[in-house]
Amino acid sequence: MYRVLVVDDEPLIRESLSSKIEQVGEETVVSGTAANGAKALEWLDGHYADICVTDVKMPIMDGLELIGKVRERYPWMISVVVSSYDEFDYAKTSMQLGAVDYIIKPVDQQHLDEAFARATHEVSSRRKADAALLLMRSLPHHQDMLKRWLLQFQTVQLETLPLLVVDTLDMLESLAGDRFYLLNPMSMAWLELIVEELKKEKVRIELHEGKDLGLWEKTIPHEKVRSYFRLCAVRRLEEGANRIFAVCQALKDQPARRAVEEVKAFVNEHYADKLNLQDIADRVAFSRNHFAHMFKQETGTTIWHYLIQIRMGKARELLLGTGMKVYEIASAVGYDNSVHFSQVFKEHFGLSPAEFKKRMER
Repeated sequence: MYRVLVVDDEPLIRESLSSKIEQVGEETVVSGTAANGAKALEWLDGHYADICVTDVKMPIMDGLELIGKVRERYPWMISVVVSSYDEFDYAKTSMQLGAVDYIIKPVDQQHLDEAFARATHEVSSRRKADAALLLMRSLPHHQDMLKRWLLQFQTVQLETLPLLVVDTLDMLESLAGDRFYLLNPMSMAWLELIVEELKKEKVRIELHEGKDLGLWEKTIPHEKVRSYFRLCAVRRLEEGANRIFAVCQALKDQPARRAVEEVKAFVNEHYADKLNLQDIADRVAFSRNHFAHMFKQETGTTIWHYLIQIRMGKARELLLGTGMKVYEIASAVGYDNSVHFSQVFKEHFGLSPAEFKKRMER
């Protein structure tokens, strides 16, 4: 998700422009607005953004000075200029300062869509290039981690995946430093490396980067930026691992796989309900014992462990992305007893809810 700061001294224009930006696509959201460059920098002192959209002529600090300071202080950001002045010098200066586009008011939605397509592509391309370079330079030092991942798929030990994901995240963060926005592309680069290794075993896998829509609020204060990108990276690594395993299993019995996929979809939707094995097996007209055996063969794990995976994944998101108490999270994911929930959480992640939150947010 790309978060945008809108800067214009006219309140109605700020509102109109924000509305148009929200229509660009579901992955683009307006996180904040400001009346001039000075106010924009004040906002950026306390909040995170990927893209700055700014007017040129504003009191106190104009847009050109603002995008120069944004480039200096927040090098991961991209700027787009929106102006009433169709003047070559303004456009030239804005481009020299790093803006990716110069749009004339009144803003046409199509022009804005095209500008954001360029801006988001630039943001994504830069980060992917930086992430790939960091990972490739350090790879000789992380062969043990690579072997651990390959062993997961070779021995079907998915029960240990959650802790492996957290260990991998720590490894990636040690490379990214305080550039937390690189954790997502580094996670994808790591997964693609795993896929390349599996090609040696004649396994062909196509990965798609997932979406983090709704994973956090539109506005992220600086003290939460690390937690947000770590959570996104954990989701990315888990989704990628599950995709790789699914492709490996797809080479097996097709009817059985369809039945298992139907049950997985059912569990994904009803994870907070009281479920028993007979209810689940009835979904696909199998006996309990036969389905339990088939599910284990197809997925490498039991139906109950899969249910726990789903519940724990949701619990992790609530733990890190909301202010809910542990007992509230327990209830939301299907546990009446918060003590039992905490025990299951620790068995799954290797850490208690409090320890996990501390490690993710430290």
